[in-house]
Amino acid sequence: MMRWLVAILFAIGALARPALAVEVTAAIQRVDYPTLLPVSRLDLRPDDLGFAGGLLATEDNQTTGRFMGQTYALETAASPPETALATFEALQAKGLRFFAVQARMPELLAIADAAAPDTVIFNTLAPDTALRSDQCRGNILHVVPSRKMKTDAVAQFLIWKKWPKWALIHGSHPEDRALADSYRASAAKFGARITDALEFTDTGGARRTDSGHVQVQRQLPLFSQPLDGAEVIVTADEADVFATYLPYHTWSPALIVGSAGLRPLSWHPALEAWGATQFQNRFEKLTNRYMRAEDYNAWLALRVLGEAVTRTGGADPAAIRAYALSDKFELAAFKGQKLTFRPWNGQLRQPILLADGRITLSVSPQEGFLHQRSLLDTMGLDQPESACTAFTK
Repeated sequence: MMRWLVAILFAIGALARPALAVEVTAAIQRVDYPTLLPVSRLDLRPDDLGFAGGLLATEDNQTTGRFMGQTYALETAASPPETALATFEALQAKGLRFFAVQARMPELLAIADAAAPDTVIFNTLAPDTALRSDQCRGNILHVVPSRKMKTDAVAQFLIWKKWPKWALIHGSHPEDRALADSYRASAAKFGARITDALEFTDTGGARRTDSGHVQVQRQLPLFSQPLDGAEVIVTADEADVFATYLPYHTWSPALIVGSAGLRPLSWHPALEAWGATQFQNRFEKLTNRYMRAEDYNAWLALRVLGEAVTRTGGADPAAIRAYALSDKFELAAFKGQKLTFRPWNGQLRQPILLADGRITLSVSPQEGFLHQRSLLDTMGLDQPESACTAFTK
């Protein structure tokens, strides 16, 4: 009894002592690429995409920080790719050292290579496997799942369902082909077989017209006729050209997965498990819209920062990075288990949601897929597969 009383008095005394003031300012930098209108008007991009997630994370960090003498602030900046580096350098000139960057691989690498030695960059967009392997940078921590994590998540589900024979349709853009290659690697990894493959060539033109459904209803069945008899069609369409149209428009009945139908996502606005309902409600109250994956990734980045500041008691970038990569770090993120970083390439381990347009259908890793370190390491580059050496220095 006496020991419990002493412990309680010690805790009260620790709370009563004035905490050292810590001020943390982070930046969200978003690179806006020229794009066509999305296939569906429901996918029109909100102006605050990504920024809204960072704002919610800053509020969350403030909630904890006010009891510990920590103050959090957020700066946001958007630019086209041509001026992305100049925008970053302007933010860096203000003394900022924590960045959540929503950019593709070329701009992300340019920013990382121009960063001051004590800068920590959170990748919230680029899924490229190379960034977690031979093109890794020691100052980049990846909170966005890699392509390989997502394709492994789909592959595990299909194998768990005992659907090992797939047909593949991929787009003609480089990112589409990269995604197709990742699906091929995931098939080989988990024992599936891709029996047929087609490339859908993007010829440009209108993507949304009044008569579009008529053309789709006539053209896609003929295009997919060579896949007659396929039970599962995996789609690789990062450019968002054709996959949305495929369900119900193939030559023969087929399950559509990948870039349409059953999709692997870091976040879904219908998720309600693991306390996510309250989280979704807070975001919707703040923004008057649903949370998208880009918002969740930005929220993750700044919550990683907030958690590390809380645990280390300061805002030193080197200490923040070291703590995040240590086995002491873990983050609760409304996904059913604590998230941690892979110390060999800076990738945040996390479950992958498998969802259609309205509900979360499953979550990978699936039951029965084992790993000696973490079940989450069954998805994405495991340590022996990664050529990253920047995190060993």
